[in-house]
Amino acid sequence: MQDLKIARIDVYQVDLPYSGGTYHLSGGRTYTSFDATLVCITTDTGIEGWGESTPFGSNFIAAHALGVRAGIAEIAPHLIGLDPRHVDRINDAMDAALTGHEHAKTALDVACWDIFGKSVNMPVCDLLGGRTSAALPVISSIHAGTPSDMCARIADYRKRGYKRYGIKLAADSPAADAARITACLAEAQPEEFFLVDANGGLTVESALRTLRLLPPGLDFVLEAPCASYRECLSLRRRTDVPIHLDELATTDVSLAQMIADDAVDGIGFKIAKSGGLTKSRRQRDICVAAGYTFCVQETAGSDVAFAAIVHFAQTVPERLLRCVLESREMVTVKTADGDFAVTDGYVTAPREPGLGITVRREVLGEAVATYL
Repeated sequence: MQDLKIARIDVYQVDLPYSGGTYHLSGGRTYTSFDATLVCITTDTGIEGWGESTPFGSNFIAAHALGVRAGIAEIAPHLIGLDPRHVDRINDAMDAALTGHEHAKTALDVACWDIFGKSVNMPVCDLLGGRTSAALPVISSIHAGTPSDMCARIADYRKRGYKRYGIKLAADSPAADAARITACLAEAQPEEFFLVDANGGLTVESALRTLRLLPPGLDFVLEAPCASYRECLSLRRRTDVPIHLDELATTDVSLAQMIADDAVDGIGFKIAKSGGLTKSRRQRDICVAAGYTFCVQETAGSDVAFAAIVHFAQTVPERLLRCVLESREMVTVKTADGDFAVTDGYVTAPREPGLGITVRREVLGEAVATYL
């Protein structure tokens, strides 16, 4: 196999306006646009690889867009001259250059996997362990609003063939959140899946009060109910509602602790939290061994980020995969083209080499930083 070396790293910044105007999360958090960082790594043979990291604002987890680009500035010089296909060694070099800051490492790591696939004429999902034969169910993201507004948005997705719905809570009061859940599940259909996401906005008390206000028989998974692990574990031991953790599931160590404590039933898996596909691959295997179910998502992102999560989700055993987030629908800017259209609520990973995307360079503009 011909040796490859990283010769150049270009960094781009793109604003991604939210397609719904204003996105509402618990705790009064609102977002009208997302600040995306895209990376192009070029080898000495001219192969290009692309990756993206787009934090969900600066108050979702410990990450923000300026930090992504500052972190890349720390890391990038240490990657010049390395073989991008040696993904574990790339991650060793990134971790040696900068502790933590996994969002900054994500775009670089994904770009290396894109190069790896192109260099051996294989799609990324096959390199990650091999694609399953399953079509991947896509989940919508229904931000917190009035019960009637949220129901209308669910009905619109249902008409388009969706069977997975992410329901955001506002954590404003137990009665208001219980009304949101009750209304959104009132017309639930067989085979539909509802993920009720508090984004860490509830206390144990408010979560228990919310759950007790619900009518019996509602079928849903509660995601990221509380801000701290202790609170989530306390709630887990006092309710029979299935729980997924998301914001708190970030490292191998955190997952090992969750397994040891029997703290969750599944994971809201976001590649950017983990630092890219290399670490996500390992964490996937830990979760599979534990029998966890997966909701494969991303903090936010355009087509490049969506391509990465679709390739990753395509490797999760079908019995454990609940959904993949359609992050592209949340933004109005299209950054790349690829063979991953959503049809009747399902998507499959491209079969072209690498991520299987063609980036729209005219959308990106000039690089904001270059490393040689």
